Order: sequence, then C-alpha cells, then structure tokens
Amino acid sequence: MDQRTFNILMYSHDTYGLGHIRRTMAIAEHLKGVDINVLILTGSPIAGRFSFSEQIDFVRIPGMIKKTNDEYLPLSIRIHPRHAIDIRKSIITATAKAFQPDLFIVDKEPLGLKKEVLPTLEWLRRCMPQTPTILGLRDIMDESSVVIADWQKKEVYSVLDRLYSEIWIYGNRELYDPIAEYDVPDVIGQKMIFTGYIPRKVPGKEIIRKLRKKFGVRDSEKLVLVTTGGGGDGYPVVDTFLSMLERFQPDIPYKTMVVTGPFMPLREREDIQARAKRIGIRCWDFYSKMENLIAASDLVVCMGGYNTVCEILSQKKLALVIPREVPRKEQLIRAKAMNNRNLLAYIPWAQMTADLLHEKIHDLLQTSDTFLSAIRAFSLTGLSVMRDRLSFFRQTLR
Repeated sequence: MDQRTFNILMYSHDTYGLGHIRRTMAIAEHLKGVDINVLILTGSPIAGRFSFSEQIDFVRIPGMIKKTNDEYLPLSIRIHPRHAIDIRKSIITATAKAFQPDLFIVDKEPLGLKKEVLPTLEWLRRCMPQTPTILGLRDIMDESSVVIADWQKKEVYSVLDRLYSEIWIYGNRELYDPIAEYDVPDVIGQKMIFTGYIPRKVPGKEIIRKLRKKFGVRDSEKLVLVTTGGGGDGYPVVDTFLSMLERFQPDIPYKTMVVTGPFMPLREREDIQARAKRIGIRCWDFYSKMENLIAASDLVVCMGGYNTVCEILSQKKLALVIPREVPRKEQLIRAKAMNNRNLLAYIPWAQMTADLLHEKIHDLLQTSDTFLSAIRAFSLTGLSVMRDRLSFFRQTLR
C-alpha cells in the first residue's frame, strides 16, 4: 500500500460572518490524521485568529463582502471586483493543481463565489477523475422558491449532476428535506447523503468549573450568554438585551456575558461595550473558543445561524433564538422546525422587545425540563458519517 499522505482540499468562500470558517474548521479537525493533510482555501479575514492543529493549514484568498445578493466588493484591497475574483480564482486553481487533492470539499456555494470554483471542479474532472468532489450544504438554504429560482438561473442543477460525486447535507431529513423543498431531480437526490448536524468540541467539566469560577458564577446561579455570531447584523439583538438589563436591574436573577462578534460595526460595538461596562457585565468582540463560553452558560441568546445552533446543541444547552429574516429566511425556517421539536425557543424578529425577552428568558430558566429532555435525546451525527465516507474513499483509492 502507498504510504503517502491523503490530501483533503476544502473551499470556504467566507464573504461574511464566522459560520462558514468555523464549520469548515470543525470538519477539518475531525477528518485530519497522521497521514491525512487538510488544506483550507478561505476568504475569511480572521482565519489567522484561530489556532490550527498539525496536519491542517489554510490558504488565504482576498476577502470579499456582499453588498447585495449578486454584488460583492473587495473587503480590503482597492481593486475592481472582477479583478479580485480573478485573483481568487487563480489562487484556488493553482492551489488545487499544486496540492493534488485526493478529496475536494466545497462549502455551501456549488459554483463558488461568482463561479470562482468552477474551473477547479472542471480541471479535477478532466485531470484527476479519481478525486471525489463533495458539496457540503447546510440543511436549509432559504425559502424553497428562492433557492429553486437561484439554482435554475445559475444552472446549479447541471453542475451538481456533472461535477459533484456526492452532496453532503449537514442536517436531518425529518427536520427539513431539501430534496423535496428544492425540487431536486432523482439523479441528484441519489447523490445526497444526510450526515446529520455537525457536533462541536465539548469542553470537560474542569474547564467549565474554572470558567464559571473566573466569571464569579456560583453553583446556584444561572449564566446567560448573548452572541450574534460574526455580529454584522446583530446589534438589534444585543441592544434589546442590554435595554432589558438596564430596565429590570437589579431584579435580574442571573449573570450575563456578551460577545458582539468581530464584524459588528465599530460604532455599534463601542456603544455595546460602554453600556455593558456601566452595568458591570463582561463583553468581548471576539472569543476564539466560543465552545468554552457556551459550555459555561445555562442559556444562550443568539440569532440562530447553523454554526451557533450546532455549538449550542453539542453542549446540550438551552437556546433562545431571534432569527434574522433578511436577506434570507434560513434562520427563521430552522428556528421554527427546531422549536416544533422543543430543541430551542425563538422570538420572531419583528416581535423582539425588552419585555418579551425578559419574559422568555425567565420562563426558559424556570421551566427547562421539556427542552432539555429533547436536546439530550437529539444526536449530532455529522462528523461520524463524514468519517465513514472518508474511510470509503480511502478504501477505493488503494
């Protein structure tokens, strides 16, 4: 048997937020091995703020930020968007040719940002046809009609048929069935493998104990964590939460921590930090080991992105979700589906008020048994299924 390393190349376009890079890193961490290299192509501007294990590295492509659903602008360098895409496309293709991947995993965008990954997919099909190409999709993309129209316009169905070996759905079909919702033809549906939700690292009891002690939380006290992921559009959630604390203190019977997210606009971040300081609660703009904060908490107030939900469910914690509804309905659809299974509670964005937040948090902390029973019974199988698929691919290459 050839003892060379097995090379996995992963692509994550990362135009905004933390979800894509954190999901990609979680998958990479689980798939890596002594003889398995993982190289991540990412546009995340903060990839370097995370720690990467041995056998995992990343190639940074110029960052882009979404202006509208179809318009993206360079994040830092001042060049024409088309030139930025050309640079990204060249780096992606050159990396694939040099790295010679045994497996190529694309996150979320079948064609890549502005079709930037298409040349690499076509090159692999021509020159390395033995290399499986995988599209990893979160369970819910958007409303059915929106996704179908977008995939038809961009000819995504054809690409899924021609250029992908498998499509991994990071979700449970009984919660949401994208095959039915997105009108997926049988020939493509047969390629779709439902992995289940992707679990995250679970800190040990000693880490939790030390953190709660560090934050001054007694065993009898509850700790509420507020986080909005990357934070780009999270200000209204944190603002409403702080308004609630400002209004109801000193009668709030729990302690609080806030992580705004590094992409919250500076002026909004400064407002949150100043108000948090006045009322004596801890506040960060970025926390590299969010799993530790979640593990130390009793309840998480968040916006309900895929990554955040996976982290909360992995820790078996209560969640109160205020899902965004623009530019897509993904978070709202997931919140409703999971609320129906008692996996989380949610407040519609338009109904978010300090009074309702106060009421919902109080009720969740006081009557949590129904939710906690459902959460503890919910299995996150994503990584084990992906590991099985990796073993299959390695067997076929022997």
